[in-house]
Amino acid sequence: MNQRNTLLSAAVMGCLAVMVGAFGAHALKPTLTATGRLDTYELAVRYQFYHALAMLAVGLLMGQFSSKKLYYAGLFFFLGIFLFSGSLFVLCFTGLGVLGAVTPLGGVLFILGWVFLFLGVLKK
Repeated sequence: MNQRNTLLSAAVMGCLAVMVGAFGAHALKPTLTATGRLDTYELAVRYQFYHALAMLAVGLLMGQFSSKKLYYAGLFFFLGIFLFSGSLFVLCFTGLGVLGAVTPLGGVLFILGWVFLFLGVLKK
């Protein structure tokens, strides 16, 4: 992702995190509480928000550091949101336990995103 796409993706992911979080806190709270998935849902929203902010930082840093590693950091954060938070959201509504195997892959992508952010800023 280039700088513009990284910033746009960060904005979309941040907006979606607010929308999904508000929807969960109000309209879905009784259902999520009844199924015991409220904590899972909140975790998915929280990690989406954290990594939307991380993508925003990566996008801003791309203007100061020309590093392919920052490209990968932004990409890994984006894919991590999709796999980690996305799998938890689907788990909350379907109860498909097999999705529990996908969530850690998203976590690995988050870790890679942070590592590539470090490496992208390390070499100036």
